[in-house]
Amino acid sequence: MLEVRNIAFAYRANKVLRDVSFVVSPGETVSVVGDNGAGKTTLLRILATLMVPDAGTIRIDGQDALKCPLRYRRELGFMQESPALYDDMTVKAYLSYRARLKGEPEKRIRRRVGEATSICRISDLLTARIGRLSFGLKKRVALADAILLRPRVILLDDLLAGLDRGMREAAGEIISSVAAFSSVIATGHEIVDLAKWSTRFLVLDSGCITATIPSAGLDPGVVIGRVDAALKGGVQ
Repeated sequence: MLEVRNIAFAYRANKVLRDVSFVVSPGETVSVVGDNGAGKTTLLRILATLMVPDAGTIRIDGQDALKCPLRYRRELGFMQESPALYDDMTVKAYLSYRARLKGEPEKRIRRRVGEATSICRISDLLTARIGRLSFGLKKRVALADAILLRPRVILLDDLLAGLDRGMREAAGEIISSVAAFSSVIATGHEIVDLAKWSTRFLVLDSGCITATIPSAGLDPGVVIGRVDAALKGGVQ
């Protein structure tokens, strides 16, 4: 379980996040939505320990992100909006390298790479050079990296950005599979697509969570309407 309590962050006088609190339970897929500049990417970067909050606490199953960062990061996978991949490496070589960096024992790396590429539907691309892949397939490689060690929590920043409809649908099916072993927090603007596989929406406005909208088991059209109303400042 991921627990986020009273997170605040400011760039000088600009308050980017204000008293952000929420909990994500195992198996949940939570989508964080909001206008550009609402603080979505900053929030994910703080959760990934790439930035330090001015106030607040973050824990995964009791492991504190600030007090025990190495243990915390072991339970976390993160995919940035523009992932930095090594174009000259093959998919297999890159993911194997990443598994070693994350501390995975050598004897388990081959299995980890096989599992991640199977889930992300890129098993047939193991010997392909990353630089020759399409934008959408590069995102799948980055997603495979994020889920490589089956972390308890996976953070996905703008996963669907730049993908065509077919790729977005495939990404949703992949995330549904990932939710079997990880909690997922995704940011994005593609409300229609996110509503198909999210269990809950958090609406972020000017650094504050202004609405929490359950979506599991509900008609996507109803959920989309509620999210749209929250984004426009409507009452939920």
